[in-house]
Amino acid sequence: MVSLTLKGAASRTAAVVPRSGRATPYLFLAPYLLLFVVFVLAPAIYGIWISLHDWDYLLEARPFVGLDNYTALLDPASAVYADFWMSMRATGIFTLFSVPFLVVLPLGMALLLHRPFRGRTFFRGLFFAPYVLGVAVVSLMWRLLLDPNLGLIDWLLGTDIGWTTSLPWAWIALVGVTVWWTIGFNGVIYLAGIQDIPRDLYDAAKVDGAGRWAEFRHVTLPGLRPVALFVVTTTILASANMFGQSYLLTQGAPGGETRTAIFYILDQGLSQYKMGSAAAMSYVLTLALILVSVLNFRLFRRRS
Repeated sequence: MVSLTLKGAASRTAAVVPRSGRATPYLFLAPYLLLFVVFVLAPAIYGIWISLHDWDYLLEARPFVGLDNYTALLDPASAVYADFWMSMRATGIFTLFSVPFLVVLPLGMALLLHRPFRGRTFFRGLFFAPYVLGVAVVSLMWRLLLDPNLGLIDWLLGTDIGWTTSLPWAWIALVGVTVWWTIGFNGVIYLAGIQDIPRDLYDAAKVDGAGRWAEFRHVTLPGLRPVALFVVTTTILASANMFGQSYLLTQGAPGGETRTAIFYILDQGLSQYKMGSAAAMSYVLTLALILVSVLNFRLFRRRS
């Protein structure tokens, strides 16, 4: 009798609680949803509207042009075609050469810093330290160090290389500075992922006679697959949105070869007052990054 009474009370409680607390999850989500709508969704929709107009924010007349800003990006005869796709090419070059370094080197650094040795905490902080600096500080500091006339790097190497004014040295400078600056962040992410791998798996691998390479291949890499997906995706997106290093370190030199897509879009929108064209360019870049991200997710899923 008592058990039946308890079961009846439990069933009534289960029936009442979900109805009374149905709005609770939405109340917790409300602050984030509000911020998302105000600062992400609304500007994104407004940007699409701007891209459909000949939008000069200094003029009152902003005529509707439909898809003309988009078709101009595909018309070789248009004024923006060559420069835009040159900037997209620069973005692709930087992403292609920076992402492998920013994915592989931090992993090796994390594996080394995971092993116990004296001064490990100091070296962890040392590798992460550059990441706390702002892009302006990093770019201007390295611009002085790499200056073709007064730079310390050329003086130490005994060379006369135009690190910021000639190819391929400008790309080497941009990739090298970016890797030095951001390698610590990805290293910390990898290190956290390695520490989350159960120690029992390594013990079982040692019992089976596995060496370090076998442990890395069959235990560490599979355990880091979700972390690697995050690192690869965020690194690709960050590299494709590179602006500060190009703007401050090489200033797009030589001849606009290192002017990235974000650099060119900002120049069109804020310097040339062509907000409609700049908005269209930004959505083309966004579409390209979405396709790359989807491909990346499918590639990791297939490997798993």
